[in-house]
Amino acid sequence: MKKVVVIGGGTGTFVVLSALKALSNVDLTAIVTVADSGGSTKRLRDEFGFLAVGDLRQALAAFTEEQGRGGDDNQNWIKNLLLYRFSKGNGLEGHNLGNLILTALQDMTGSTAKAIEVASKIFRLQGHIFPITTKNIQLVVEYNDGTVEIGEHNLDDDKHGGDKVVSVKTSPRAKIYVKAGQAVESANAIIIGPGDLYGSIMPNLVVDGAAMAIKRSKAKLVSIMNLMTRYTQTHNLSVKDHLEVIERQIGKRFDTVVVNNAKISDEILAAYKNQHEYPVKDDLDNSRQIIRTPLIKTALVKQLHSDAVRRSYLRHDPIKLSKIMKKIIYES
Repeated sequence: MKKVVVIGGGTGTFVVLSALKALSNVDLTAIVTVADSGGSTKRLRDEFGFLAVGDLRQALAAFTEEQGRGGDDNQNWIKNLLLYRFSKGNGLEGHNLGNLILTALQDMTGSTAKAIEVASKIFRLQGHIFPITTKNIQLVVEYNDGTVEIGEHNLDDDKHGGDKVVSVKTSPRAKIYVKAGQAVESANAIIIGPGDLYGSIMPNLVVDGAAMAIKRSKAKLVSIMNLMTRYTQTHNLSVKDHLEVIERQIGKRFDTVVVNNAKISDEILAAYKNQHEYPVKDDLDNSRQIIRTPLIKTALVKQLHSDAVRRSYLRHDPIKLSKIMKKIIYES
């Protein structure tokens, strides 16, 4: 049984978990950021004062998805419920049902970690989901012009388009959740990304103890690279630039980097260009294992009018990703 840990948040982690869930003999753990402060999650944080639940809900939904096994109707209904977003209703429009369920469980149990544990039992999930920390944190973002913003949602603000992020940290300082640290240290493989570099990945890695746990682990360290840049976060950053940000924080090099090499259609490139966003340039040398392979899901992801958070047009294909990850993990 291979112990595999996925670190991140949002739709990137959802896709990776969906891909890994299709593999046999894998003990899967998701370690997820709780610094989200946008959309439905922001409203619930403001009203209840609990940890952010949006990324945790995405992980729950991924574990319920019967990826690559023909599908189980009950599991797919659970997944759809967790991802369901209200498109109308006074006070409900824009809210995600999974976020509401996790908020209720936090209120009932008094703990985010306990809420996830209870939800896992209710939905009969095979795998583990841990918040990176149990402290209620906000992300503090510093830009190259000296501007400092508090709140992860600021990373999507167009006023910072093209600005360079020089650092992120949490407020208040927080320690890694004990069970998350234990999972990292005992893993056979640790997968970081894809996902927003400063919105989903770094909020995990800047938590006290996270980098040390990764350094102590003997796991194979794997990066799944983003497909496109983000104008308000990673404008003009290449593959090497992304890796350097992460490796500088954790003090350790990735063993394997997975990079998409499939051609993106002119139509989709034009849509991204309108937002000043472009494919992440592959500028890696051969000093480490690099897997270049087609990874794009061909279906265009549509934005729901009730969703306040901007979503990507492209996603990694979990079926294609599953085949690649099978080779990487079983070799570790």
